[in-house]
Amino acid sequence: MKILVAVKRAVDYNVKVRVKSDNSGIDTANVKMSMNPFDEIAVEEAVRLKETGIATEVVVISCGLAACQETIRTAMAIGADRGVLVETDVDLQPLGVAKLLKAIVDKEQPQIILLGKQAIDDDSNQTGQMLAALLDVSQATFASKVQVVGGKALVTREIDGGLETLSLNLPAVITTDLRLNEPRYATLPNIMKAKKKPLDILKPEELGVDVAPRIKTLRIDEPPKRSGGVIVSDVKTLVDKLKNEVKVI
Repeated sequence: MKILVAVKRAVDYNVKVRVKSDNSGIDTANVKMSMNPFDEIAVEEAVRLKETGIATEVVVISCGLAACQETIRTAMAIGADRGVLVETDVDLQPLGVAKLLKAIVDKEQPQIILLGKQAIDDDSNQTGQMLAALLDVSQATFASKVQVVGGKALVTREIDGGLETLSLNLPAVITTDLRLNEPRYATLPNIMKAKKKPLDILKPEELGVDVAPRIKTLRIDEPPKRSGGVIVSDVKTLVDKLKNEVKVI
């Protein structure tokens, strides 16, 4: 069984993002970049499935700038076997990424496609669902447990009412949630080994995919600063403030 995992290079979750002075986007100059945390969980799950003998190969794919090679190497240090980079300087949007992933899936023919449920930079939560629709395959989102039994994937996912377990025919697209696992740290020997693992670089044109943006961002603003809290003397004052000062969103 082959597993394909999609990973994204994003601003590190410990970094406080800043908006550019012209409000055209997020300032990423000299900012630490890392693998999207949800994607790291997806890589860890794929590697665990390989370690248990269920999977035979784990392929990692990323789409974006040449610097994404570093993200792929990190995934290979965790345990992935090889990587694919679809290199482009276009500001990719979820639909464009889903189309690129579909083209790679058509070539690789994996049985399971794992993605993080969302990226922490845009929180779109769209790519996995779009990919499943384009491939016309089963999907399960927000996975907190993944098992492969009898040629099917059993996925436990979190819903408002508790937990839901789905049985998926393969191939299938699965997006991972925080509670699925805790990713391991890449050891120095594995980091060195990852440098020698194969990494193919493709262009969107080679895959026949148009990644031109469909949505234009007009402006990005920082959220308004929160005012300090106040202590009221009695219930009457509290009710008055709730009635006249609190803004309803």
